[in-house]
Amino acid sequence: MKKLFVSLMFLFLFVFSLASCDSKKPVDENPEPETPTDTETETPKEEPNVDPSESLGFVIHYQRNDEKYNEYGMWLWENGKDGALHEFNGNDSYGYYIKYEWSKFSENLINDKLGFIVRRLDSWTKDVESDRFIIFSNYKPSSDKYYHIYLKTGDAKIYTSEDGEVNDLIQSYYLTYNPIIETLTIWFQTNKEFSSYKITLEDEVVYSSETQEGNANLMSATKTRVMYKLDEFPDITKPYKLSVTFKESGKTLTQESDMSSLYSTPQFEEKYAYDGKLGAIYSETSTTFRVWSPISSSIKLRIYQTGTPLILGGSDEYQEYTMTSDEKGTWEAKVSGDLSGKYYTYVVTNNVFNEKEIVDPYAKSAGINGLRGMVVNFAATNPEGWNDINIHNYPSQALTVYETHIADLTSSTTWNGTKENAKLFKGFYEAGTSYKGVTTGFDHIKELGVNAVQLIPIFDQANDERVLYREFNWGYNPLNYNVLEGSYSSDPFDGYTRIKEFKELVMAYNEAGINIIMDVVYNHVNGLEGSNFDVLMPRYYYRYTSSGPSNGSGCGNETASERYMYRKFMIDSTEFWASEYKLGGFRFDLMGIHDIETMNLLTENLHTNVNKAITVYGEPWAGGTISMPNTSTPANQANMSQFDGYGCFNDKMRDALIKGGLCGKEEKGWITENTEVSASDVAEIKSGIIGNTHGVDTSGDTYKCVNYVTCHDNYTLYDRIKATGITDEATIKKMAMLANSVVFTSQGISFMLAGEEFLRTKGGNDNSYNSTYKVNELDYELKVNNMDMFENYKKLIALKQNSNLFGLSGEASKSIKVTASCSNSLLVYDIVDTQKNISYRIIHSNGYESTTAKTVNLEGYTLYLDTLNIENLELTNETAVAEYQT
Repeated sequence: MKKLFVSLMFLFLFVFSLASCDSKKPVDENPEPETPTDTETETPKEEPNVDPSESLGFVIHYQRNDEKYNEYGMWLWENGKDGALHEFNGNDSYGYYIKYEWSKFSENLINDKLGFIVRRLDSWTKDVESDRFIIFSNYKPSSDKYYHIYLKTGDAKIYTSEDGEVNDLIQSYYLTYNPIIETLTIWFQTNKEFSSYKITLEDEVVYSSETQEGNANLMSATKTRVMYKLDEFPDITKPYKLSVTFKESGKTLTQESDMSSLYSTPQFEEKYAYDGKLGAIYSETSTTFRVWSPISSSIKLRIYQTGTPLILGGSDEYQEYTMTSDEKGTWEAKVSGDLSGKYYTYVVTNNVFNEKEIVDPYAKSAGINGLRGMVVNFAATNPEGWNDINIHNYPSQALTVYETHIADLTSSTTWNGTKENAKLFKGFYEAGTSYKGVTTGFDHIKELGVNAVQLIPIFDQANDERVLYREFNWGYNPLNYNVLEGSYSSDPFDGYTRIKEFKELVMAYNEAGINIIMDVVYNHVNGLEGSNFDVLMPRYYYRYTSSGPSNGSGCGNETASERYMYRKFMIDSTEFWASEYKLGGFRFDLMGIHDIETMNLLTENLHTNVNKAITVYGEPWAGGTISMPNTSTPANQANMSQFDGYGCFNDKMRDALIKGGLCGKEEKGWITENTEVSASDVAEIKSGIIGNTHGVDTSGDTYKCVNYVTCHDNYTLYDRIKATGITDEATIKKMAMLANSVVFTSQGISFMLAGEEFLRTKGGNDNSYNSTYKVNELDYELKVNNMDMFENYKKLIALKQNSNLFGLSGEASKSIKVTASCSNSLLVYDIVDTQKNISYRIIHSNGYESTTAKTVNLEGYTLYLDTLNIENLELTNETAVAEYQT
């Protein structure tokens, strides 16, 4: 997944966005103070006589010693909204500045916070690494009616004057657990010397400067920092209130304790970890609603007759039930009667949110735009014959995976199917379509012969699902994880329709010998603040830094898989999808954000409790710097040896072949280079061929290696080659064919982007996540023009699926010897089908004209495939090999 700031308007009084970091009170797992970067400040010492309501806007001043202001700007974002890059629009004796009136932003910005990053105009190189925030309500405007903020190069502090003044500040105030000494502590840190303090619980003084001396629980005390030991695990619903009076200014600041550091403690897990069922647990006579929210003081259940709010043409009438607090922080309500098809929400109250209405994170379907969950009787959703099918038991390493978006397959007019089914689940499995004598859509996939189709996200997304308002999006903007996306349904207003149609899709592909793999995005949500997880348990489900939510996803937040209840959610969710919809596997977006223990447990659960043939793999990286605690290990490429039962993408082989991914578009790899390539690139290709990621010892577990050259991210293969400056169409075609010839004759999982089999193009677009349907469509005119290429893919895929050749693992795969000759331009290796006692010799030749003649001994062999289709090719002991030939 790309590192993106994505914005999608979501109707009915909500706006969801993949903005930059959101912020609440800072979290610090280690009770050593960090340089504060969040501007939780009070009024400056000299208060101008200006009413904030009469202020005009704000000015952010920036001072650089090197004077390179023309190379820098500011990325600004409002709380919970998308960000944008702004260039400096003025200068003065201090330096350069950005000056805006309030009208440039939301009306309420003066009462909210503004996030900012000082960065280069041409890249994401930052002046200060962390995100910073200005909370205007903690400042006063100057006499010119503008709020003035001052910054210095490389300095994370936010100043209130050009002379370097800083407001009084409580930098940190936490309840924490020190695992080394196994002690609970409460501590605070100020940026300036204080004269007095007191800590109260329910208005009763617990600790204070007056009673500090001689207190047995005092662990340390300075003029700016105090730490006490707590005798017992606190009630997390009752915060401790801190009041600090500063010595110089005489001002008093107050703040409630942040208890979220306790969420990772063994005491919290012992008290609140819940192993039972959550969500709407349906039966024909009653439904039990159960939700986990230890911090809440009240939760109400609302039952709606319709999933469509009044503002969208439905009804807002509901019946309300008071939920009862139960074991391990759960809340429960049991409603009698058959609630099948009814819709529901929770109304949550705690110390952060007051009567906030949300959708159950465990909801299994929803109404329009995912605004209300639905009670589902899944027995009523099964197509005829559903109970007789199961996923095909293909070895993971023998898979040929075809990645596509539901809409892409049928968006083009060349699809020629039923117009009403275009871009929908129903179109995706509509049979009998063709264009100018070639198959299209579902029939095209069947003809190609792949045994797995990976669907770009099909879970419920923060999109407007109504037909007239739909816009293309890849779908990496999660809303309701366990709900199918309504915009792919013929009736997005009915939560049952999407279920039935997707099951029909899975069944149609199953009958064609194809498993469906689901792309899942558990690493972030579309918008953190106010999300169902955030409301139910603020600061539990996400990781935080001292400056706010951690942004390892590049989408404004990252989830905390190492926490017990989010780990449980991921395990429960994947088990639900796999068992209810008979999925053949999962592809994990930004899997490097998750911890290995969670991924191992999740995979083990799928293989033990659902089906041992389920395939699991993911992206072994993050979209930025993650904030996983050092007690956990990220599921990234460097740690592949610890993966148990699942694999990941081999970007090393991809980059060696075509220099894809984050490489510069002008860079060339083994496929595209016409000079001798480096030995390191050849080593990475050799590793990929035997089903291994170069530099990582996976002991021959080839299922861990997903070989590919293109996916939905970045360029299509045709566009990637063309971006290097190669313009000859015949050469581009040969190069593209050669690239995937290597992929499909390698051990491990072979993966391709839909349309590569006929030179798909997106017109040079390298990031089409929210481009038009037209840009992302599969144009079958290209198939008509490149049928020779399509036929080559068919033969490669058929050969790959011979598990006696390409389903190898262990010593059998490691024993494959790949020989590189002719200045690394010729790769040759042998594989033996031991069951049929047939030996195959595979040759790949790139475009480098070696000084040594490219010849291979093929005497006694029979030709299976020549991707150049050379007429009368004679196989001898010195068979000439052409450039770009497999």
